[in-house]
Amino acid sequence: MRVTKAQAQANREHIVETASELFRERGFDGVGVSDLMAAAGFTHGGFYKHFGSKADLMAEASACSLAKSLAAAEALDVPGFIDVYVNRDHRDGRGSGCTMAALCGDAARQSDDVKATFAAGIEHTLQTLGDKYPTGPDAAPGEGRRKMLDLLSRAVGALVLSRACPDDSALADEILEVCRAQMFASLPGGEDAPQA
Repeated sequence: MRVTKAQAQANREHIVETASELFRERGFDGVGVSDLMAAAGFTHGGFYKHFGSKADLMAEASACSLAKSLAAAEALDVPGFIDVYVNRDHRDGRGSGCTMAALCGDAARQSDDVKATFAAGIEHTLQTLGDKYPTGPDAAPGEGRRKMLDLLSRAVGALVLSRACPDDSALADEILEVCRAQMFASLPGGEDAPQA
């Protein structure tokens, strides 16, 4: 039976969504094409009707999940970002969480296309949240962006370090609690962290 163009596009989008989640859960090298296609409900042979290579899918799936994260960040101010990002629920939700925290380490060992996808996602996040970073009227041009770059690096690092610890580890929670409190304290006015 012949598949319509619309159905083929819907199938491709479903594969990208499935890959996005699986890559965040298991890493790029932890997901084979056969496993991915089975999880999406398709046969292995159908993969190459949609993608030239696994690397092509890695870049597209990463762009998809980075765009979703960015859309969620657009609705947040900087304290809201810290609140949503640096907490145990996000730490435990690898498959639905931030692509940067889940895959930046893997992306560093991938093709320039995958790296470019991550660079674009990081840049868009900085543009979105850097403009919202609370700075005073005398702040130097670009100050919000520089502060947001520092804060984003700490937030991603906190999640990565916490995830590297056993799930029931006291250290995993301590990393999140300390980093979260320090990030809130670094904001102008030294805002107190809401309870996680």
